Amino acid sequence: MLKTNNQHIILPAFIKSAEVEATHQAGRTNKFPRLKFDLLQPLRNRLDNLEIQNRDFAHFIAKLIPAQCPFERDVILFGRKIAHIPAMCTLNPLYDQFVGLRFRALCYLVDKCGEDIQTYC
Repeated sequence: MLKTNNQHIILPAFIKSAEVEATHQAGRTNKFPRLKFDLLQPLRNRLDNLEIQNRDFAHFIAKLIPAQCPFERDVILFGRKIAHIPAMCTLNPLYDQFVGLRFRALCYLVDKCGEDIQTYC
């Protein structure tokens, strides 16, 4: 119950007052602060900062990294779909960096070299 201007205001149970929220926050102290150390961060930074400056290297990257996940499948038996294997590429911790690298390679081929990249899509 809050008291304002000599009037009592009754709040429902699902609404917390600022005082109650402040006491809950003050009571929660983390005894063991969690250290965030990412072992893959240097590799992520290196892949993100890699510049494409060579036509052969751009072709190599575009061929090496697939446009879509090659592991996603539907298992069909006697004409009926009995199972679906989901894409596992998104479980790769460097997935975003590889996709970005492939995109930069394709952009280099289009912008700098003036090539048609439909064969890579």
